[in-house]
Amino acid sequence: MFDWKKPTVQMLGRWQPWHKGHQELFKRCIKKTGQVIIQIRDVEGASGGHGQDDNPFSWRDICINIEESLKLDGYERGKEYELMLVPNITNITFGRGVGYVFEEEIFDEEITNISATKIREDLRKKGKL
Repeated sequence: MFDWKKPTVQMLGRWQPWHKGHQELFKRCIKKTGQVIIQIRDVEGASGGHGQDDNPFSWRDICINIEESLKLDGYERGKEYELMLVPNITNITFGRGVGYVFEEEIFDEEITNISATKIREDLRKKGKL
């Protein structure tokens, strides 16, 4: 059961759409604390900031996509992770070190080169979007 008091890794993004790179990031995150909150920026039909204007997927679509993908690796919503709709967050700031750790995960070229922009283009070419 997801424990709201337990130390938790936060993943914040548009997830337009969730893809293998996101899945691999999740796998690293879950190892840190045993649970992850995946925050989904509310950007459907809006700009997510400079260069982030293509946001065709709804909250519902994103949730389904994430749940189906994570289920393939044995993860269950409400157990190892939870999903949360959040405002269109474009800046994250903090005043001083108060217990948060900001980490960038580095992946091999295969994962790093995955592009949601290219995935959306391919979906449009195939008539799926």
